[in-house]
Amino acid sequence: MAYRQKKIKEACGVFGIYAPGENIAKIIFFGLLSLQHRGQEGSGIAVGDGTKINLIKGLGFVTQVFNENNLSFLKGFVGLGHTRYSTTGSNSYSNVQPILIKNKNYQLAIGHNGNIINSEKLKNDLKKINFSSTTDSEIMGWVIIKSKGKTLEEKIINSLPNFIGAYSLIVLTKEKLFALRDPLGFKPLVLGRLNGGYVVCSETCALDTVGAKYIRDVKPGEIILIDNNGAKPIWQINSKKRSFCLFEYVYFARPDSIINREVVNDVRKRSGTILAYEAPVNADLVSSVPDSGTSAAVGYSKASGIPFEEVLIKNRYIGRTFIQPDQRIRELGVKIKFNPLKKVINKKRIILVDDSIVRGTTMKKLVTVLRAAGAKKIHLRICSPPIRFPCYYGVDTPIQSQLIAAEKDIKSIKKFLNVDSLKYLSLRSLIKATRQKESVFCTACFSGKYPTVINKNFSKSILEPKKLAVLISNIGKGSNLQAIINAIKEKNLNAKISVVISDTKEAFGLQRAKKYQIPTLVVNDNDNLINILKNKYQVDFICLAGWKKIIPEKMINIFQNRILNIHPGLIPDELNGKVKNPDGTKALWNRGKLANQAIKNFLDKRATYAGSTVHFLSKEFDFGPVLARCFEKIKPNDTINSLYGRLKKKENKIYVQALIKICNN
Repeated sequence: MAYRQKKIKEACGVFGIYAPGENIAKIIFFGLLSLQHRGQEGSGIAVGDGTKINLIKGLGFVTQVFNENNLSFLKGFVGLGHTRYSTTGSNSYSNVQPILIKNKNYQLAIGHNGNIINSEKLKNDLKKINFSSTTDSEIMGWVIIKSKGKTLEEKIINSLPNFIGAYSLIVLTKEKLFALRDPLGFKPLVLGRLNGGYVVCSETCALDTVGAKYIRDVKPGEIILIDNNGAKPIWQINSKKRSFCLFEYVYFARPDSIINREVVNDVRKRSGTILAYEAPVNADLVSSVPDSGTSAAVGYSKASGIPFEEVLIKNRYIGRTFIQPDQRIRELGVKIKFNPLKKVINKKRIILVDDSIVRGTTMKKLVTVLRAAGAKKIHLRICSPPIRFPCYYGVDTPIQSQLIAAEKDIKSIKKFLNVDSLKYLSLRSLIKATRQKESVFCTACFSGKYPTVINKNFSKSILEPKKLAVLISNIGKGSNLQAIINAIKEKNLNAKISVVISDTKEAFGLQRAKKYQIPTLVVNDNDNLINILKNKYQVDFICLAGWKKIIPEKMINIFQNRILNIHPGLIPDELNGKVKNPDGTKALWNRGKLANQAIKNFLDKRATYAGSTVHFLSKEFDFGPVLARCFEKIKPNDTINSLYGRLKKKENKIYVQALIKICNN
């Protein structure tokens, strides 16, 4: 269970080193410790010794994954470390980086900070690849290996035009490193000198930690090769446009890092100073939400002349734990991480400074804690503009509807948070605090101006198998379910069945599901069913396979165009439309008829063809967006059983085809 504030999360930190004669595994370990703020879900270290790459990785903090014992196995002279926070791909062991990629010609380890927004297309273009993860980073590695070129250097150069988005990337071979940065320079990447070797990493604070001397930034669009000949540029994409992530200064980077020649702490203090002039207010003290708002709060205090005092003490050792809290502890919520100094707070007018507000839920709880501790007034000051748009370039932002500033105006946010006043720093003033030009920054999360073409349907799970729920009843033998299971096992369908649900324990399909270790449930209450599908299993699509109960309109609204049904008739594309049989005759819709009734109707009406339709459920009965149709020619001596037997086989095929269509693309 993670007691973390609902902040925007950075993708990760990377640390590469070439240093013969050094204990590079330990150097990487300490480098990753200094980059831990960039990712806490998992960490890994890969080391090359000239003949092979050895890798150790795991879920959790750097100190949870590594110890003296396992570090001693990582012998070599060139290495790569990574701390991860997931932005594409779930938080699982297989997605922890570095990602090891190998075929008969190459063995590479990949460490990536950023996000490739066309990763889904790139994956679809890669044929016959057995992927070990669901990350865009692995896709980049395979694109590199599959690109044209006689050498790895040529392959890396030729791969770059394929990648759209943000990447500060380190590629490790068994004897050298490649450091490369996207042409727009979204994410930081710096080069340093360590004794006779070289270090390349996400921030200068990591150079300081290991005693390396900063040389320069890796330029946007540049590829640097680091081997026994030193560190030399081998490629440079000439691009005048720049889109450095402005949020690095607001929150992501460590205060002691230097980015674009500016100390991050100084930028944050200046933002607080400017905000004090833009949004003054009478108060007894200035404080911060530690640690993210502290630098700015100090700047605000100095400029306003109002003393700075801590009012919230942060437990910095909460971190990531696998121990689940009981209900009493869970209800304490934010107080697990922040404890108020009641004597300081009581009867005081407080200016509370923080870097940003994302959803607003944690800030609301903090305000409640301060009110309970006796705060007379709370004036909230945010040292960045309202976040109104999601990021697609390597920051784990919620969908836009979950961003409080996208849904509410400032007056409404103030009311929701229950503060006496609320002011944000303007975008112009934030940029002024950096002492750089607006044209060098990506401001998309504030302004909605994206520097590349984006896919608004992108999500961090875009490369993950889609999660399905199959709803069944006690009719039939579960052939639809088996067809889906087979397609998944044969890797034709990029999905997994998260749960099989029936309205009766007698359903044959439940036993079929248990045979494949698929979770099963018996559910009769609609509200409970919706809660299970939406919250417990968080399914992408719901497959009706003989489900007898009427799906309520509330459920259809929640899962719009996500509930698949197969209807024993030919549903038109429009309510007043028609479907023609292969011979040109009018097809029968069979609206309102169940399976046997529909088959009987085909025979009674002397139709030339029977047929079925896979469609998304809609509010209109037996109607909705059509995904697939099948036809079966009716024979002179057909009975209900003979006709339905043949049609059922085709139904199973088109059901799977429809799922492949929506899950694999």
